Amino acid sequence: MKYVDGFVVAVPAENKEAYLALAAKAAPLFKEFGATRIVECWADDVPGGTLTDFRMAVKAEEHEEVVFSWIEYPSKEVRDKANEKMRADPRMKEMGDSMPFDGKRMIYGGFAPILDE
Repeated sequence: MKYVDGFVVAVPAENKEAYLALAAKAAPLFKEFGATRIVECWADDVPGGTLTDFRMAVKAEEHEEVVFSWIEYPSKEVRDKANEKMRADPRMKEMGDSMPFDGKRMIYGGFAPILDE
């Protein structure tokens, strides 16, 4: 069964192109490690909430936009092996040094799909 890693992060609006360049550089590595699909989405219609919302979840500041992304894998086992490979790969470590956002405010997690139409 498929497995999905999901991410939400606040990116300074002026770093949109740098974020996209980093994502484009990382995507082939994720595929090399076993991912079948990588999707990056820049906020377009993200309403504010009264109790919580995407912006509050990542403590987005006024000059930042929310990015919602996910990576699909054929299974949790493939994803777990991919994560091991990523942690050991010097190319990934190099990219981690140049993130155009505050990684401490990123939220992420692994998800087992319960409906896939």
